[in-house]
Amino acid sequence: MAKEVRYKDTGDTILLKAFGYSPKLRILDIFLTCPYLDFSKNELTKELGISKQTLYRNFKDLEELGVVKPSRKIGRATMYRINREHPLVKRLDEMINEISLQIADQEAQKQAQAVPVSKK
Repeated sequence: MAKEVRYKDTGDTILLKAFGYSPKLRILDIFLTCPYLDFSKNELTKELGISKQTLYRNFKDLEELGVVKPSRKIGRATMYRINREHPLVKRLDEMINEISLQIADQEAQKQAQAVPVSKK
């Protein structure tokens, strides 16, 4: 049986490589990486490997700004998801896509230069 891949096992994303590893960015990153999933605060602390205190301190700002929003309740737990209509979220998505395309172009150029052309 295959081991379940968790967010924390997937490696660094472009957002984290470009802007750092602060708790707030890591919270944003998990929501951007999994935009169609929702998470409880407890799940976020486990996935991100941060304390509840750190999560709550940083999550509050994102919620107040409307970057993340409640999506549903499961028992007593409130689930949250990224607000894809928020201007900041839209711009972050655009930036990540632009950087991804630049990296892909650079890699393609490296590959093209690395492959010797054989002459017959």
